[in-house]
Amino acid sequence: MLSLQKVSKTTAPHLARRAPAAALQVGRRQQARGLATPSEPYDAVIIGGGPGGYVAAIKAAQLGLRTVCIEKRGALGGTCLNIGCIPSKAMLHNSHIYHQTQHDLKKRGIDVDTVTLNLPTMLKAKEDAVTALTKGIETLFRQNKVDYIKGTASFISPTKIAVKLNDGGETEVDGKNIIIATGSDVTPFPGGAIEIDEKQIVSSTGALELQEVPKKMVVIGGGIIGLEMGSVWSRLGAEVTVVEFLGGIGGAGIDEETAKQFQKILAKQGLKFKLNTKVLSADKQDGKVFVKTESAKGGKEETLEADVVLVAVGRRPVTTGLNLENIGVEVDSKGRIVIDDQYNTSVKGIRCIGDVTFGPMLAHKAEEEGIAAVEHIKAGHGHVNYGAIPSVVYTHPEVAWVGKTEQELKAAGVQYKLGKFPFLANSRAKTVSDTDGQVKFIVEKETDRILGVHIIGPNAGEMIAEAVLAVEYGASAEDVGRTSHAHPTLSEAFKESALQAYCGKAIHF
Repeated sequence: MLSLQKVSKTTAPHLARRAPAAALQVGRRQQARGLATPSEPYDAVIIGGGPGGYVAAIKAAQLGLRTVCIEKRGALGGTCLNIGCIPSKAMLHNSHIYHQTQHDLKKRGIDVDTVTLNLPTMLKAKEDAVTALTKGIETLFRQNKVDYIKGTASFISPTKIAVKLNDGGETEVDGKNIIIATGSDVTPFPGGAIEIDEKQIVSSTGALELQEVPKKMVVIGGGIIGLEMGSVWSRLGAEVTVVEFLGGIGGAGIDEETAKQFQKILAKQGLKFKLNTKVLSADKQDGKVFVKTESAKGGKEETLEADVVLVAVGRRPVTTGLNLENIGVEVDSKGRIVIDDQYNTSVKGIRCIGDVTFGPMLAHKAEEEGIAAVEHIKAGHGHVNYGAIPSVVYTHPEVAWVGKTEQELKAAGVQYKLGKFPFLANSRAKTVSDTDGQVKFIVEKETDRILGVHIIGPNAGEMIAEAVLAVEYGASAEDVGRTSHAHPTLSEAFKESALQAYCGKAIHF
């Protein structure tokens, strides 16, 4: 792991103006470790070490660019790896095993006398996964000769960045090309009516650190994060109520039919839902939290009692402290950095990717943008197909989709056909007693081209990759329907849904 050495709490660029001899000595040490010297700007400076930033840094180095990544967290991987995607999936997986052991094993012929939850051990397993992956990225940096600075970056000029080092002191970094990849953080409750303390009123971060299972949990927000975290604590024994302002769950981009089916399955698992409901406030009193709500259209108020409240109302771009206004980088009304189709900001030489700019806040979207932005720097071209970015909800069953929804196509006046195949009719799903859900194809009526695929069911998050590839290559439903799929597999439901779409009949349903 690379870090900048300090001399009297200051590094070479500042010493160069104060003590030339000392600066030269530090500069030599920097060169020995591969760090650029003040007179030698980096080809690529990446601000942010999350999925978009660290992937961009690795790709830039692989393309022969002298590269440095600046990350203030002190651990690579960003929100996703440290407090988001990765730890939540560890908790989702392990809580599912616990719940399955309690409620499902007996009917499978497996008798377990006593099942107890060891929450500290479960939390440690989550942390172990995070630590291993974070260290793995540091290894990739070393292998690819990416310099890594732990510190907080701010712009001095369009080509010069000041870095306040995590372990004290500061330095400056010069770059010919700079990519902003600072990601997003939790959106506070609108109007400040609810204050997150990460103890009883928590964000997704606090929801991953609870030291005991709450008896009652209220989740404010029925999007992906709220549903995943609600599922974890429901499986572990909490009574979970999800309050959502809109009329459906799953957030933006989910197919309405799929969302309704999803809600029914989660309700069967024990989650309660209050849709079309507005949260007014949440007040702590006598060890409890009282959440005041009313109909989204106005009306009678209701108060919900909880031990823990999870606020999951979205995320917002992180730009604080970058001094963007100092160099003229344009942001929009939502705080997102404005970019063109080559990821250029309004300032020449500065690009931007990931959550801090437009589009869905997804790690894999940021990764693709990171690669494309670096390719623009190196070769003048790069590309991301935003019509082929998948989304996944990692509950059980999983929900995954790519492309257009029915409601989008209806609004656009596009003529389409549907193909649907239930997992209830799939032999693999039957054998493992996991039959909730379906695969749904939406294809263009005239051409049979696949416009969207929506899956709710076991292993949907893996199966969606085939749909993404089909959309990327402009495949037809017939292309998929005529492709051999191994038997018995869950993916046969994917093929059967395609058959249903292009010729009107599946084989096994």
